[in-house]
Amino acid sequence: MQPEEQFSCGVVIVAAGRGERAGQSAEGPKQYRTIGGRPVIAHTLNIFATWAGTGPVVVVIHPDDEELLASALKRVLTPSDLTIVHGGATRQLSVLAGLEAIATAGAKYVMIHDAVRPFVDHALLDRCRAALLAGAEAVLPAIAVADTLKRAGANGVVRETVPRTNLFAAQTPQCFKLDAILSAHRAANADAKADFTDDASIAEWAGIPVVLVEGMVDNVKLTLQRDISMADERLTGSTIPDVRTGNGYDVHQLIEGDGVTLCGVFIPHDRKLSGHSDADVALHALTDALLATCGAGDIGDHFPPSDPQWKGAPSRIFLEHAARIVRERGGVITNADVSIIAEAPKVGPHRQQMRENLAAMLCIAIDRCSIKATTNEKLGFIGRNEGIAAIATATVVYAPGSSA
Repeated sequence: MQPEEQFSCGVVIVAAGRGERAGQSAEGPKQYRTIGGRPVIAHTLNIFATWAGTGPVVVVIHPDDEELLASALKRVLTPSDLTIVHGGATRQLSVLAGLEAIATAGAKYVMIHDAVRPFVDHALLDRCRAALLAGAEAVLPAIAVADTLKRAGANGVVRETVPRTNLFAAQTPQCFKLDAILSAHRAANADAKADFTDDASIAEWAGIPVVLVEGMVDNVKLTLQRDISMADERLTGSTIPDVRTGNGYDVHQLIEGDGVTLCGVFIPHDRKLSGHSDADVALHALTDALLATCGAGDIGDHFPPSDPQWKGAPSRIFLEHAARIVRERGGVITNADVSIIAEAPKVGPHRQQMRENLAAMLCIAIDRCSIKATTNEKLGFIGRNEGIAAIATATVVYAPGSSA
C-alpha cells in the first residue's frame, strides 16, 4: 500500500461543457463566470493546486475556450504539472480524453471533478484518498437523500413515493485506480455506450465495485444562473470583508561583488548583497508581509538561514511559499507594495520587470503590484552605501470562516 505522505493522484478537471441552462453571458460558459472576484474554474483549480495529494492535472476544455482558460489561470495558483486538452462532443468523451492524457503521466490514481463544483474542500479529498489507499478501485463522494422522492407518469401525476432508504446523491471528484476506469471508459466507447450520467456509473457497468464516502452539502454543482449568483453572494456576501494588511522589513549588507538581485531582477553593480540565499531584500520583506496577514511567523521560521539547503537559493521560492500558505488559509492576495531604499543601483529602469515578476510569483494582476524606490539622502548606513533596505506591505482578503 502506498504511504499517505507519498500519495500522488492525477486530476481531471472537466470543463468542456457549454452550460446552456445557465444562460448566455459575456463572460462565457458557466465555468468562466465570476464568483467572489475570480472565475469559477479558478476557485476549483486552487483547491487542487493547494492539496498535498495532487499529482499531474489535466483540464479538459472546449476548443473555443483557450483564451478564457488562459485568463482564468492568471487568477490562481497554477498546479505545477498542468496539461490542457480539448474535450469531445459529450462529457463522457471529454473525460476519456482527460484520462488518456493523465495515463501518459504515469499516475496510479485519478480524481475526476466537475469544474463547476468550486466549493469542494481538502477534507473531502482526504476522505477519497484514504479510501483509495485502503484498496478501493472506485470511490464516490455522496450525500444521503433527505427529500421525499416521487415518481410521476408522463401526464405529471404522481404514481408512487420512492423509499429514500439507501439512496444517495452523487458528487465529484469521483476517484479511481487509473487503469481500471480508463479500461472501462475505453470499453464503453468501443461499445458505443454513451448514456452514462457519471463516471461511477461506467465503473458499475464494467463491474468495478464503487465505495461511498461522505460527500459535502456545500459541494454543489453550479448549473443555473441562480446557482452562480448565490455562489457569488456566498463568497462576497454582505458581511464585513476580512481585509488584512501585513508589513515586512528587511535589510542586507553590501559587500564586494558584481551585482544585486531585487524582486528577482539581477542588476549589475560594483557590489552585491550579503545573505544566505540570493539576498533579495525586497522579496524577503514581501514574504514577511504576506506571512503577517495570517499569523504564520516570518521568513526565518520557514527558511532558517542556518539550513544549508537555502544557500544561494532564489528568493522567489520563499515568496511563493508564503503566497501558498495565504491561499491555503482562504486568502486572496489583492495588493503587493514594495519600497526599496538604496543609494545605488538605480531601480527605475528595472521597475516594470520587477512588477511583472511579482505578478507572476503571486498569481495576481500587474496593476496590483507596486515597486517604489528612494535614497536615504546620504544619511546612515544606506547613505554610506553599506546596505539596502526594503519595506513591503501586502493586502489580503480572507474568506469568512477561513482558518487564517
